[in-house]
Amino acid sequence: MADLTTNFLGITTPNPFWLASAPPTDKEYNVRRAFEAGWGGVVWKTLGEEGPPVVNVNGPRYGAMYGADRRLLALNNIELITDRPLQTNLEEIARVKADYPDRAIIVSIMVPCDERSWKAILPRVAETGADGIELNFGCPHGMSERGMGAAVGQVPEYIEMVTRWCKENYDKPVIVKLTPNITDIRYPARAAHNGGADAVSLINTVNSITSVNLDDFSPEPSIDGKGSHGGMCGPAVKPMALNMVAEIARDPECKGLPISGIGGVTTWRDAAEFMSLGAGNVQVCTAAMTYGFKVVQEMISGLSDWMDKKGYTDTSEIVGRAVPNVTDWQYLNLNYVSKAVIDQDLCIKCGRCYAACEDTSHQAILMKEGRVFEVDDSECVACNLCVNVCPVEDCITMERMAAGETDPRTGKVVSDEYANWTTHPNNPGACAAE
Repeated sequence: MADLTTNFLGITTPNPFWLASAPPTDKEYNVRRAFEAGWGGVVWKTLGEEGPPVVNVNGPRYGAMYGADRRLLALNNIELITDRPLQTNLEEIARVKADYPDRAIIVSIMVPCDERSWKAILPRVAETGADGIELNFGCPHGMSERGMGAAVGQVPEYIEMVTRWCKENYDKPVIVKLTPNITDIRYPARAAHNGGADAVSLINTVNSITSVNLDDFSPEPSIDGKGSHGGMCGPAVKPMALNMVAEIARDPECKGLPISGIGGVTTWRDAAEFMSLGAGNVQVCTAAMTYGFKVVQEMISGLSDWMDKKGYTDTSEIVGRAVPNVTDWQYLNLNYVSKAVIDQDLCIKCGRCYAACEDTSHQAILMKEGRVFEVDDSECVACNLCVNVCPVEDCITMERMAAGETDPRTGKVVSDEYANWTTHPNNPGACAAE
């Protein structure tokens, strides 16, 4: 059976599944139950500085986006960092860590962007025996309006500065949590790396308004007729998260920087995808909030079964395997030619493929007598839209044309030689270079 034991930053846990800093990790009661359910680690909900705790709204805190079957695709969260006293949190962290030495406890921190504030809280966190800290530079609402969270995470110079302060005043791993609300994720990641961060975690939540109440015309969740943008999390943000993780993993200036992957992890497959793109472990929030702590048991068994089938014995064998296959568009093989093929035995004659292709300008699917749908290879550009809209799995597949065959659409013989845009005759740059 595959060994899911994971070593991340020298912290060994029984599996790569950690709970992210969020409502499920806000108190001792929750974290103990999470560990009993099987989670390998937690990032304690973000702590603020000593003094009166932050004040959360006393009304709805979540907006939602649903799929057609009312499956939750995303949550829009306007909750702030912990509203419990700092000392209470610290005492609970110490107790839980003492009772669960084999599980990771990382403490998320957010204090004002001045050295004094960071120096004040770090020794107190160190006393708990926690395994490390995570700097919350991602929260996009409420706290960012006070100059913290994403307000820091959107300025690489601030990221590097605060990271250095923490590395100088704390002797365990420092993870920097990055905001996705930025043009190019590589710049904040580089800043964290330059500041000495032991790892980065991403993504934090995405700025969003998930819906508007059309009776009182206020964004939801609505507080006394008013709404605010919040941070969106859940399956809907996974594609953005995967891309940003991959961008950091293949960036030469971030070479060797460990990554904790966050963003819509709901199943073992999601975790495997994040890890294949360079994440050493994953953090989960929305899935636990939607399905409960025991969802991790399905993640553990699913990942273990898949690794067994693939012959992997250790999670480290997965990490980064897909990174060499992530490239820029200009390097994609333009001599690769494929065509859509419809399995008539599986086809239910719904016509979705026909409608999508007909109205997306390719007109490569023909509807014949008896609602039989066939692909016209002379028009098929291999866009695979038909595959994506078909409700029957594997009914439509893309099949590569063999070298030496003639593409009926272009009239050109398919070549098995690799060629990309940098050498293509239609590329003005390539022509000028010649």
